[in-house]
Amino acid sequence: MSIARLQKETLTNLPYYEERVDLAAAFRWTARLNMHEAVANHFSLSVNEDGTKFLMNPNQVHFSRIKASDLLLIDANDPDTLTGPNAPDPTAWGLHGAIHRNVPHARCAMHVHSIHATVLASLADSTLPPIDQNSAMFFNRHVVDAYYGGLAFEEEGERCSQLLTDPKVKVMVMGNHGVMVIGDTVADAFNRMFYFERAAETYIKALWTGRPLRTLSDAIAEKAASEMDDYPGQAERHLAELKAILDEDEPVYRS
Repeated sequence: MSIARLQKETLTNLPYYEERVDLAAAFRWTARLNMHEAVANHFSLSVNEDGTKFLMNPNQVHFSRIKASDLLLIDANDPDTLTGPNAPDPTAWGLHGAIHRNVPHARCAMHVHSIHATVLASLADSTLPPIDQNSAMFFNRHVVDAYYGGLAFEEEGERCSQLLTDPKVKVMVMGNHGVMVIGDTVADAFNRMFYFERAAETYIKALWTGRPLRTLSDAIAEKAASEMDDYPGQAERHLAELKAILDEDEPVYRS
């Protein structure tokens, strides 16, 4: 057996290999979109039934370099998580550990300080109004945390996690901080994170004009949001296309 084939078979035998590949692709594409922040920010993905065991990026590794084999496997109920040699970032543990411990439907959680979502989080009113189709996607599906309490260590993470207990809420605008997006899969969460940033950008630039906004009625906004909730396969195709591009440009992400 060739060394290359042996290495490939060894990789594919990694626990949760396909999930790792999806998450690694999401990290790398987030960096391409310039939605990352230095070696901060974190994504996580539950891999067991109750959601308490999850994959997450290693401490302070740039999103553009993360590979499938780099991802940490963490138990949200393990009090010794921060004591080992491969301990995650303490704020990642505080925020994502609390979410996966307390919010079992949050299978995938993506936290970024992307520019436009963070501008939105810096406004006195950080709600996203339905002014276009993209922003309507989040009508009645996002919540604003207006009580920023410092870095997301365990106490702050526990508090934030309680804002995501309603299964309909998929985005938490973290006031004075950034955004947390949850989903059923990597594809679901990434697609939502991408569109929330686009929607926030449209809203912020609309505000720049100083002209009145054309806001959708609640009935139409809810109709559009419901239609997009049920739109078949779009998130999965989005991630599949990004992985196809990465397979051509930088297939090392799968290793």
